[in-house]
Amino acid sequence: MGNTEVVKSLDTMGDSNQSGVINRSISDRERFKSLEDIDVSADGSPVLRCLISITYSVVCVVGLIGNLLVFFFIRVKQDRRTSKINFFILNLAVTDFQFVLTLPFWAVDTALDFSWPFGDAMCKIILSVTVMNMYASVFFLTAMSITRYWSVASALKDSTRQTSCSIRWVSVVLWTLATVATAPTSIFSTVTNVAGEKLCLLRFPEGQYWLAVYHLQKILIAFILPMGIVSISYLLLLRLIRQRSMMSNSKRRTHKVTKSVTIVVLSFFLCWMPNHAITFWGVLVKFNVVYWDKSYYIVHTYVFPVTVCLAHANSCLNPLIYCLMRREFRKKLKDLFLRV
Repeated sequence: MGNTEVVKSLDTMGDSNQSGVINRSISDRERFKSLEDIDVSADGSPVLRCLISITYSVVCVVGLIGNLLVFFFIRVKQDRRTSKINFFILNLAVTDFQFVLTLPFWAVDTALDFSWPFGDAMCKIILSVTVMNMYASVFFLTAMSITRYWSVASALKDSTRQTSCSIRWVSVVLWTLATVATAPTSIFSTVTNVAGEKLCLLRFPEGQYWLAVYHLQKILIAFILPMGIVSISYLLLLRLIRQRSMMSNSKRRTHKVTKSVTIVVLSFFLCWMPNHAITFWGVLVKFNVVYWDKSYYIVHTYVFPVTVCLAHANSCLNPLIYCLMRREFRKKLKDLFLRV
């Protein structure tokens, strides 16, 4: 999660691809006079901005609590060593925990009509952390789907020590890939004055072409490829489970696995697809494949901010989705509430 489009992106022509007002004092007539030059994702509704800020705040609180519970349940010296999936869930919780810490900044930015008040250094840091954890979250979700299938298919052939070591190296590789994929954001993010507003944006020196390439990279790496791998892994898992169930007559297990797989795949697809679809529309506009018109403006004004919230919510609640579907985590959660 192609991306969450949490990044406002500005090129040399004044192109912005994040919900935000480029200039509140510019009239609609003046905005549409420069349709060919400026890609404005302007939120003209104070009510919508307020709702987005509240949503970010709620997601932040719920995400912090949820991920802290995951840290509590997966004891660093116990569960992560005995379960490959738990180790990935722990890494997923780390990425999402870091991500939710950025949401208060985006809530303030949104409440201030997308005027960035925190300075250039914080702009680079917050944008980089946001994008890096978006990539890392998607990568670990993908790795979990592969691991889940491989664990069943291989019937635990490897020893615990070998598996634990390999999982650590896979995690290092995934974090490295997320860092590399975030490099353009770290390099080109800056606070830019646009029509009197200080915006935290990406600004590429070569204009719209590289901005479009940047968006295509995120769509491909953070959505299309992961979605394909996740879908194939779980389809293979379901086929394997059904084959075993036919031999053992365990239809109940097949139903439970099918249900959990459906929830995981649908939550990933439904939360990320709208945002990436609108992002891809913006890419087509930048390549002049389609024209920038009033419908594009309206979608980016009122629909796009909602898709960003949806993607954000999915990213920080992922560990809860995985944990609540597993019996041992539900039992731990119940025991915790009983103690409280």
